Amino acid sequence: MSLVGQMYKREKPIPEWKTRMLRELEDLFRKHRVVLFADLTGTPTFVVQRVRKKLWKKYPMMVAKKRIILRAMKSAGVELDENLLDDLVRGQMLLVFADGNPFKIVKEVEKEKVAMPVKPGDKAESEIRIPEGMTNLTPGPILSVFGKLRIQYQVRGGKIYIAKETVVAKPGDTISEDLAGLLMALGIRPIEKGVRVKFALDGGVLITEELLRPDIDALRSDILETAKEALGLAAEIVYIPVPEAVEAAIVKAALAASAVAAETGFIAPGTVEDVVRKAIAEEAAVVALLGDKAGELGIETAAPAAAPAAEEKAEEEKKEEEEEKKEEDQELSGLDSIFGGF
Repeated sequence: MSLVGQMYKREKPIPEWKTRMLRELEDLFRKHRVVLFADLTGTPTFVVQRVRKKLWKKYPMMVAKKRIILRAMKSAGVELDENLLDDLVRGQMLLVFADGNPFKIVKEVEKEKVAMPVKPGDKAESEIRIPEGMTNLTPGPILSVFGKLRIQYQVRGGKIYIAKETVVAKPGDTISEDLAGLLMALGIRPIEKGVRVKFALDGGVLITEELLRPDIDALRSDILETAKEALGLAAEIVYIPVPEAVEAAIVKAALAASAVAAETGFIAPGTVEDVVRKAIAEEAAVVALLGDKAGELGIETAAPAAAPAAEEKAEEEKKEEEEEKKEEDQELSGLDSIFGGF
């Protein structure tokens, strides 16, 4: 045997647990369409345990290292650029297997968080507040910390009472030793730690971290704008399968018909007011154009009451038509009673 062969010869057999893990991972990759990959770098073990405890009944999960993950994916026939995979899969990762909507599952997995205390030197991730209320702290050296942090307090029954809610850190502030100690003494754990999904596979399609967290408001706005444009187009071509488009087309056609009726002077129950209003406007325009000569010619602007008068006349005509129709119906009803109906 050559020296090269001896160099790569494994002296110890592969542990049974590794072989079993590899087989389990291969099986999971074959069975499930969606796989989430969460990077566990810097994530405390108890945080991962919390996530697994909450969701293991819904989603199979495994924690594995890079080499065994890549081997399992290759054995399961997951076709993805090897260089890209090698760059994305780092160290130890939590793999979540599912078959639903990957975006929804990411939110569900990342929602599970554990409250943790801050340490001196940490950066505040969000605003940290100390609430008003009674504490279990007794007066002593700790009062100097209250003074440094400008926290208003009172002593009631031998205990420190915080008189007013106080913001002690803003996002990005460095946590001092005094503040970290006070928060610990008060039992305040301002940091929420969870797992963060780095990327996902959906049927072999790679979804990057940026795409996993879309701007929902922007998407909603785009969808509403697209729907509005589509409805406008459907109304323009009168697309029958969409009831809203038909309704919009009818409204548009009615408005166009009213405009044509007003322009041509076509009198009908629904167009009288528009026709009269247009006629009055045209008459006023002519009088304005003639100026002083209008009076000399004996032309005067029609009274505004003309439109209501015309509308009243049309209303009377409509009532007469209804009365005539009613009489006809009564006559037909009488004939029907005589001849026994048809």
